[in-house]
Amino acid sequence: MELADVTAHPADDGRWTLVFTRDLRHPPEKVWAALTEPGQLREWAPFEPDRDLATPGAATLVMDGAGTEETILKADRPHLLEYTWGGDLLRWELEPTESGTRLRLSHTMPGPDWAARNAAGWHVCLDTADLLLTGTPKGRVVGDDALAHGWQDLRDAYETKLS
Repeated sequence: MELADVTAHPADDGRWTLVFTRDLRHPPEKVWAALTEPGQLREWAPFEPDRDLATPGAATLVMDGAGTEETILKADRPHLLEYTWGGDLLRWELEPTESGTRLRLSHTMPGPDWAARNAAGWHVCLDTADLLLTGTPKGRVVGDDALAHGWQDLRDAYETKLS
C-alpha cells in the first residue's frame, strides 16, 4: 500500500489542517469533473450533493441520509475547489503533471487527532475515484465497507507517518 504525502499543522483558527497530496493518472479536467459532478461524486465521495459543485453558492451535502447546508466558496475550473462540510473546510487544488494531475486536499478539521482518520478515509475514497476515472467504477466505499477495504491499516499507517 502506497501512502499519499501527508502533513498536518495548526490552522489560524485553532483547528488543524491535514494536507493530503496524491498524483492521479488523469488530466485535471477529468479529475475536476469527479470532484464536482453529482453523478460522479455519488460513486466515490462520502456524501451526495444536491447540485453540481462547480459554481460558488449554497449546496446540500447528504451523508448517511442526513443533509447539511454547505457553501461552495471557490470554484476555479479546473484548478481550485473550496467548500465547507460539516464545520470542516475542504480545499482541493489540481495541478497538471506530465502523467496527469497532482491533487492536493487541505482538510481543516477540529484537531490533530482527526488527521490520520481523515487521511485514511480520503485514501479509500480516492482509490475508489481512481477506479471511476479509469472506467472501472466499483461504487462508493464508506462506513463499515471502508473497514473491509483496509481503512484501519491505512489509519494506523497514516498515524505513524504523521507522528
